[in-house]
Amino acid sequence: MDKSLPDNILEIPNGLRSDLNDTLDHVADAFVQQSQALDKLSKIFSRDTYRAALRMIMQTKGHVIIIGMGKSGHVGRKVSATMASTGTPSFFLHPAEASHGDLGMITPKDTLMLISYSGETQEIIQLVPHLKKFGNKVLAITGKPNSSLASISDVVIDIHVDEEACPQNLVPTTSITVTSAIGDALALALMQLRNFGATEFARFHPGGSLGKKLLNTVSDLMAVKSVPIVSPSIVLLELASEMAGGAHGVAVVVNEESKPIGVVTKDQLAVALRVTRRIEEVTAHQVMSSHFETVTSSEIVYKADEDMRHKDVKFLLVVDDDNSYKGLYKPEE
Repeated sequence: MDKSLPDNILEIPNGLRSDLNDTLDHVADAFVQQSQALDKLSKIFSRDTYRAALRMIMQTKGHVIIIGMGKSGHVGRKVSATMASTGTPSFFLHPAEASHGDLGMITPKDTLMLISYSGETQEIIQLVPHLKKFGNKVLAITGKPNSSLASISDVVIDIHVDEEACPQNLVPTTSITVTSAIGDALALALMQLRNFGATEFARFHPGGSLGKKLLNTVSDLMAVKSVPIVSPSIVLLELASEMAGGAHGVAVVVNEESKPIGVVTKDQLAVALRVTRRIEEVTAHQVMSSHFETVTSSEIVYKADEDMRHKDVKFLLVVDDDNSYKGLYKPEE
C-alpha cells in the first residue's frame, strides 16, 4: 500500500483504488442481513416439521448420516461433528465417495440427512434412488420445498432465504448461516431429549481444558499444602508470617475439630495490619470473615466452577462429609 494514501483508501491491482469505509459498511451489512435471517427463522419455523424431524432422529437405531456437496458439505461435517459429540451418533458421507463404494457404510438402521439449497445437486440426486432402496428415512434440508430432493424425502426443513449477503446474491452466505443454525438447533434439542448433561458430555470430551473440567473432581485440583491452616487465636504477627509462606493469598481458620469457621484473605490481612498497632494482640478470629462457600471433594470441577460463578466468589473451601476442612479450590485465573 502507498503510505502516502489516507488510511481509508486501499490501492489494489490495475491501478485502482477503493474506499475502505465503503467496504466496512458492506461488512456491517453482512452481519445485519444474516442476523435478520436468523431472527426471521426463529419466528416462522414450522414446529410440526421440527417435531417430525426430532421424532425421526430419536427413533433412529443407527447413525444420522449427513450428506452434502460443496459449502453444504462443509456445514454438514460441522453439524455431524456437533451431533456426534452431544449424544447423537452421526458421521458425514461425501456424495461423490458414496457413489464409488462408500454406500456400504449405510445400514437400514440409519437416518439420512441430505443438505442441498437447490434441492437439485446432481451428486446427491443421483444417489437418492439407491438410498431409497435401503429403506432409510430421509430428512432433507433445502431452500426449495418443491425440488426433486424434497419430493423424495420423509421430512423437509426449509432453509429458504430472501437473498444472500453476497452483493451479487451468488455466494452461499446467509443460507449457509441459516443451515448451520438449524443443525445446531437440532443438536441442542436432541441433547435435551436425551437428558445429555455434563456427565455424559465428559465421556466424549476427555481432552483439553473442557475435559479437565468435566472429568476431574475438586480433589484432583484442590490446594492442600500451600494453604495456611490457622487457629482462631493466632495473632496478626504470626498470621502474617504464616500467610507469607502461602501461595493462594488465603488462610483458613479452623476450630478444634478441624472444621472451617472463617477465612482471612491477603487483602483483609493488609487492612488489619494498617489499622491496628496491636499486631501481637489482635487475633485471626477478630479479622476473619465467617462468610465463605464450601464444596465437597467429590464434586466435578465443571459444577464447582458453575457454583463459583453463580455465587460470585473466587475460591471454595473443600470439606468432607463431616464438614472437616480438606483443601482450597481456587481455579487458575
